[in-house]
Amino acid sequence: MTIRDYLKDYTGKSDAMGALSLGATFAVYFAALGLGAWAWPAWWAVVPCVVVLAFASVRLYVLQHDCGHYSLFATRRWNDVAGHVLSVFSLTPYRVMQFNHNQHHAYLGNLEHRETTEVYTMTLQEWNAAGRATRTWYRIYRNPVVMLSLGGIYAYFIAYRWPANTRRVGPWGVVAHNFAVAAYVAIVWALLGVPGLVVLGASAVLAGVIGVFLVYLQHNFEDTYWDRKPDLDFRKATLEGSSSLDLGHWWDIGTGNIAYHDLHHYNPQIPSYNLRRAQKNLPDGLRVHDEIRWPEALASFRLKLWDEESGKLVPFPRRRSLRRTAAGA
Repeated sequence: MTIRDYLKDYTGKSDAMGALSLGATFAVYFAALGLGAWAWPAWWAVVPCVVVLAFASVRLYVLQHDCGHYSLFATRRWNDVAGHVLSVFSLTPYRVMQFNHNQHHAYLGNLEHRETTEVYTMTLQEWNAAGRATRTWYRIYRNPVVMLSLGGIYAYFIAYRWPANTRRVGPWGVVAHNFAVAAYVAIVWALLGVPGLVVLGASAVLAGVIGVFLVYLQHNFEDTYWDRKPDLDFRKATLEGSSSLDLGHWWDIGTGNIAYHDLHHYNPQIPSYNLRRAQKNLPDGLRVHDEIRWPEALASFRLKLWDEESGKLVPFPRRRSLRRTAAGA
């Protein structure tokens, strides 16, 4: 059996499962938002609500992502309807997200199209040839604190609405989306007041952190895959260039199973509610790499550059090593 044959059994769409995923996630989302505002200002009660709301928001984004692949429901129409509705609560314009993410799938692992990989990666050769300003910018960009905090705010609040991004899929849809988000925020304010807005805003920022954390780990790990055409291999890019994260069952529930990203990239038609089962039932003979757990996941943030010679993601070179190399030359 090939992995293509194996995964066919997990591509079936269920409208009942899609509706259950949506309904359960929205129930948790609104319960956390309401309880967080009601518990104000008891921070010890508000903080857990913010965390739960943030994970519910991430899960809504993953379900919207499923809709963008037309994999949550059986019909294209219901996926589009659900995608547009979800976009108000994920704060992410549906069509722009769909277009950008499809570009990411199309150019995964392609060193000549790194603008679509969501987290930009320089090669070691480019780093060695770069000037001080470029290196300083890249160091700041790849700093975990900056990437997880400002990166989340930029990615989900600015990048999807940036004119250069939106005009490729139609700016008026983004304008309509922004009005819908503003109306939703106004409703939260009217019903829950300032505490509701604070809980919603804090959870949105935390959801951005969780989202960037996931996006980074999905393709930034030591034995990931990059190449150039004509040697670029689709199977390697999807399976070897995408990670499989084992960060715990509750993490999977909170993030819609998107941690099993290699199988998703190989076959985006697998609904999120089938991904974990597909991964856990995967025969050993079809496994391309081991699952990444918390220690390795956190250690991956020290990897910054793609070394084309070794075929690995590596840390920044040590300054002493650079000086010795320069002196020897």
